[in-house]
Amino acid sequence: MSVDATQPYDDTNIFARLLRGEIPSTRVYEDEHTVVFRDIAPWAPTHLLAIPRGAYVSWDDFSERASDAEIAGFTRAIGKVARDAGLVAGGYRLIANVGLDSHAEIPHLHVHVLAGRPLGPMLVENDSRR
Repeated sequence: MSVDATQPYDDTNIFARLLRGEIPSTRVYEDEHTVVFRDIAPWAPTHLLAIPRGAYVSWDDFSERASDAEIAGFTRAIGKVARDAGLVAGGYRLIANVGLDSHAEIPHLHVHVLAGRPLGPMLVENDSRR
């Protein structure tokens, strides 16, 4: 099921519950603004999820309502995790799905950090859109 990013924040979503400690996770980094943990169903050898601690549904929601400190902290945390995990030399991909067309599944802003093998093209070409 995809998430409509225009809907209000749902504090029962899995990431809100994870932030409250109701669901376990393998955290690789955390600070006052961000938590980064391993995805339980990885799509690449390295598949991490970075989430802000605040209640933000999407990137546009976050960029509009988050404080400058939250935005800077979240962005810097993702870069630090990539550096600390040794992902920079081989390369990595960041993905933030927003809304129905992107198949966003959880109504809490999250950024996928993928690495560890060639990831192929960003999007699969779809002839029906030509």
